[in-house]
Amino acid sequence: MPVLEKITEINEVLKDIFNFTQENEAVKADFTEYLATIGAKNISLNQMEKIFLPYIFERKLNDKYILELYKEEGKYKELADCLLGAQASIFEIKKILKNGFELYNLVNEKTYNVSPLTKMTNFRGVYSGQYIVGRIFELKGEYFILEISSILSHSQKTEAYRYAVMKLIQNPSTLYYDNEEKENEIKSTINEMYEKFIKAFDTDIILTTNKHADDIIGAFNEGEEIDLSDKKSDIKEYKFFHVKELENNYSNFLEKSMGGFGSHVETYDVAVIFDKEKGLYAIPFYETFCHIFEDKNSVENSKECIEYFLANESVPNTILERVANKYSNFMEIVNEALGKNYTYDEMVHKYKAEYYSKTMYSSATVLFCSNAFSEVFNIISTPKPEPSVPQNQKVGRNEPCPCGSGKKYKNCCGR
Repeated sequence: MPVLEKITEINEVLKDIFNFTQENEAVKADFTEYLATIGAKNISLNQMEKIFLPYIFERKLNDKYILELYKEEGKYKELADCLLGAQASIFEIKKILKNGFELYNLVNEKTYNVSPLTKMTNFRGVYSGQYIVGRIFELKGEYFILEISSILSHSQKTEAYRYAVMKLIQNPSTLYYDNEEKENEIKSTINEMYEKFIKAFDTDIILTTNKHADDIIGAFNEGEEIDLSDKKSDIKEYKFFHVKELENNYSNFLEKSMGGFGSHVETYDVAVIFDKEKGLYAIPFYETFCHIFEDKNSVENSKECIEYFLANESVPNTILERVANKYSNFMEIVNEALGKNYTYDEMVHKYKAEYYSKTMYSSATVLFCSNAFSEVFNIISTPKPEPSVPQNQKVGRNEPCPCGSGKKYKNCCGR
């Protein structure tokens, strides 16, 4: 099928999906609520059509994405499947082509030739070297740009790569999505690092505390020898509590990752585990979690700890399997805490379903293999030179500082 015919078909399907959001009563009510939530009341039809794209991909109704609901009722199920596989990422524009773009996906490190769904004349002012935040998808071997939400200039490279790393932290599998070569690299890295871990520590699990976990992981990554004798866990009273440093967001995720576990004042246990299939994990409160199945009454906030291990996406199914195999009363204690009567399989498929629907590797391993993370980490960790004003340049105290900080000279380099 020629590209123009595909574009026509895609636009017809998008129109049909939009009509679905206006005609399906449950979806229409939810879409109206969504518009109110984002402060988009009383907008034009043209504006609404632009908003509906992120809505159908990111909004859930009855545990299903709107696009999934459309697929169940719509007539374009094959193309709906293609849309469900769309990549929301940040791309560097490598080349402007006659009928599209050559884009490099900063997240999965793969280059794509993509066609827009509108005329190229609509992209005047878009140049090579810029970064676009958008969504692309594949249809019968060709890629198309579904939407562009923002454009960053070439001077915003650091911000673009920070965005890419944040996407990886939110969903580590995006590093190797649609990139078999990258996934093979991750598998090879895991095999190599697992052998090194066992050789270095003679075990696949180290029980320590947040005060020592960073040193252990750092020494392992750098290939340095480390004495564990004074870094083993010495927790005497087991309790689970909230650790705000473990909650990362877009503005602070890298700085907090550099701060590490040791940045929290209070001491808590951490297990450094190397899973042979999924990679390196650092699991807070692992020993506390295990102790619940030895003497639940001696663990403060045991119910909250169980809920944390089940609901936390960073804790893989293999960690739960490890503990369940160790303690025969595992499901008895879990069901008592949850007020349920799950079998192990029912529980793990409910809380860790994503680990069964696709291959997932540890965030630490994914970031270790990510070029974007290396790029940003080097930028953040490299000390910035002290700005200086040339001796022959006279700057007024109330003039902008020539270092580019945006502050007045008297409040910056002239202090």
